[in-house]
Amino acid sequence: MSRQREKFQPDELAEVLKHYEIGKFTEVTEFARGSHAAPKLILTTDRGKFLLKRRPQSDMDPFRVAFSHSLQRYLVSKNFPLPHLIGTRDENNSMLKLDRRIYEMYEFIDGEHYNQSWIATYEAGKTLALYHSLVEHFHSEFEPPKGHFHDSKMVYDSFRQMGELMIQRPALAGRGRELIALLKDLKRAYNRAARAANRLGVSNWKPQIVHSDWHPGNLLFQGDHVVAVIDHDSARIRPRAMDVANGCLQFSMVTGGRDLSTWEARTDIVRAKRFLRGYDETNVLSKAELSTLPHLMQEVLIAQAVPPILRTGTFAGLEGFEFLKVVLAKMEWLRENDSFIDLDSEDA
Repeated sequence: MSRQREKFQPDELAEVLKHYEIGKFTEVTEFARGSHAAPKLILTTDRGKFLLKRRPQSDMDPFRVAFSHSLQRYLVSKNFPLPHLIGTRDENNSMLKLDRRIYEMYEFIDGEHYNQSWIATYEAGKTLALYHSLVEHFHSEFEPPKGHFHDSKMVYDSFRQMGELMIQRPALAGRGRELIALLKDLKRAYNRAARAANRLGVSNWKPQIVHSDWHPGNLLFQGDHVVAVIDHDSARIRPRAMDVANGCLQFSMVTGGRDLSTWEARTDIVRAKRFLRGYDETNVLSKAELSTLPHLMQEVLIAQAVPPILRTGTFAGLEGFEFLKVVLAKMEWLRENDSFIDLDSEDA
């Protein structure tokens, strides 16, 4: 069962809008994207379009919000493409706190979805490289979050927790042994990838601020070109190779429809190369960083599957057990086919 999306109440909306000066309203529409726990509205006025967001209850740390906002203001000052925060009417605050809730207002940028073209994929890598270059020396008075998916105790602990949750699902009745075997294989594959990355030194590399959620849904395009990067809430400190690995995975992912049996295990090597070339031609990757990518991509595959499956036993509405089988197949494919890290080789 899908979660109900949170909505603004009329009295709540009226109270929030008292704190902004954005012009005369002509249209208010729900923006049903992103977290179900964070309601969003597109507000159209005689001054343009704006996006109003209420942060979810689980993400209400004002210091973390303040760090994210200070980072975004810094990026604006460097002409990086992102929506600008809109300050409140009286004090020009970038966050509005009312009744133990936090609200944000942004300019709304119209954009298109990622079209999977080689040029768009190259531009996604290039934009990430620009982001890393700009924020490498950024310092905030607010402490940035830490933590990552690599060799993570949380991920190791989740295998047992997922087993306890998933075995109760009617779809897995009588399949306990299959589930235990699958989780053991996943844990072994995750540990193998983590050990390989550690041998290459990733745990000792200099950490810096990274976006931490670089995927097609967080980039807006016009044709093949990036016009805005959104959702900076996950920004944190960790080695940049982890950000590159996640981005490379997301922009080379081969998926399918609702029938998981039709999904392919492979990664689109051409798109993976284009993403990495876009990055490397702007912000050079070391040979060691390139070598870690297939291992880190395996780790992030399972790390990203864990949270929703622990909450619901499913991933984006797909049965968790079957989805984890696809994850394992993709991890094995990446382990056996790491040629995409050779950026000097020819591709299609």
